[in-house]
Amino acid sequence: MGLAQAMMVAGLGCRRGAAAEDVLAAIAAALAVAGRERAALAALATSVAKAGEAGLREAAATLGLELRALPEAALHAAAPRCLTRSARALDATGLPSLAEAAALAGAGEGARLLGPRVAAGRAATCALAEARP
Repeated sequence: MGLAQAMMVAGLGCRRGAAAEDVLAAIAAALAVAGRERAALAALATSVAKAGEAGLREAAATLGLELRALPEAALHAAAPRCLTRSARALDATGLPSLAEAAALAGAGEGARLLGPRVAAGRAATCALAEARP
């Protein structure tokens, strides 16, 4: 019997109006840094406030993945485990890193970040987290 697969979630943050190409580039960059395959991604996650962004929705559709809109309480509960402290993110969201908090909250209890968030240009950030079953 093989080991159960870990569930990997890509947490996303973006500027208002970010293009799907920027979001996809951030996801690809985060996967490359972590040495992980795109096929291992189970879902994308972001805040309720960002879930309506066309670029995020289009990126999720392109990848054939669910875009989870996470409530503020879940993001703030994950915030102490973030690796990055972005003054801009703190000012905009009250979180040290939206991408990292979303990845942790989206992957569930016991999730761990695979590394700090990765930026693609200045439009989008992605962090990967996984939880072992």
